[in-house]
Amino acid sequence: MALSLDEIVRVNVIVSPMAQSAGTFDIGLIVGKSTNIPIEDRVKIYSSLSDMKSDGWEESDPECAAATIYFSQNPTPVKLVVGSWDAANGETASEAITACRSANNDWYACYVVDATAGEIEAVAAAVEAMEPASVYFYTTKDEIVTGNIMETLKNKSYKRTFGQYSTTPHAAVAAMGYAMGANTGGANSAYTLAYKTEVGVTPEKVSTTEALKIRELNGNVYTNFGPKFKLLTQGTMASGVSFDEVLNLDMLQAEIQIGAVNALVMAKKIPQTEDGLSLLLSAISEQCDKSVIRGAIAPGVWKGSPILTLQRGDTLSKGYLVLAERIADQTQDERDKRVAPPIYVPVKMAGAIEHVVVNVTVNR
Repeated sequence: MALSLDEIVRVNVIVSPMAQSAGTFDIGLIVGKSTNIPIEDRVKIYSSLSDMKSDGWEESDPECAAATIYFSQNPTPVKLVVGSWDAANGETASEAITACRSANNDWYACYVVDATAGEIEAVAAAVEAMEPASVYFYTTKDEIVTGNIMETLKNKSYKRTFGQYSTTPHAAVAAMGYAMGANTGGANSAYTLAYKTEVGVTPEKVSTTEALKIRELNGNVYTNFGPKFKLLTQGTMASGVSFDEVLNLDMLQAEIQIGAVNALVMAKKIPQTEDGLSLLLSAISEQCDKSVIRGAIAPGVWKGSPILTLQRGDTLSKGYLVLAERIADQTQDERDKRVAPPIYVPVKMAGAIEHVVVNVTVNR
């Protein structure tokens, strides 16, 4: 009998823990009162409209009608989560959204079919505080006057709610579908919702006064411009901030968090030294680079308050910095608790040009 080679060379294979991802930001949720999905299941995931129909959904179902618009956009989103609202047992719209979040964490954007103004307001409040971070799209055909749902949500400064005025049922699902389809995460994939085409939505015949009122209320409308263009304006949330800024910051925050956690989990130990701290800073920088590649962060001049060595007027050559206080300045209590010094990530958003003035000077 031969002796084991372990007597000469012993090989131990150690498999590192798998790094976790920051989650998905390209899947929408449509919630309705149809009974196609058992309440105990709460949600189902579909990859196409035909996938839904083969599962028993009819075109007359409002969820299916909304999904038709969702999957019709270009680029086309790859997945849709459909959720059940148990209205027959007295469940509210906000409770349904919360239950769908508990049942599935894959979706980022959501829509509730045929929601009333009161239900829209309640869902907006729920989504504003939801974890993981989410956004809410709604459609309203309420008269464009003071006191409508757009003004109500504007006054509450909700940054996670996107409202669209339209007489086309479920029109805002088009914006949601485009947003989820366009968010590939690849190089130069950053986008805005301004001036996009909404497939399956009829442009609203609004006057200039009505269009300006909608914009004043931080709402959105799909309408005609000039003789040929049909465009969505302006791509803003109820607070007035642009949708793409909310999305890009949500992605950045999630990626930084998961990057730092992965660094802690995958290392045998991160020493409480400057070298150890550098490992954390490097892990965070790798995540910030993803936003640079997408085009969400870009080089620019820092115009905020000073942060450690960063001064107002300094140029962020990469679009961001990752800074930390010194290990040597930690108190003994902080060392005993094994906490890192505060880490700061100043970033410069790439922004977007959405309005242009061109001066033409003619000389004869």
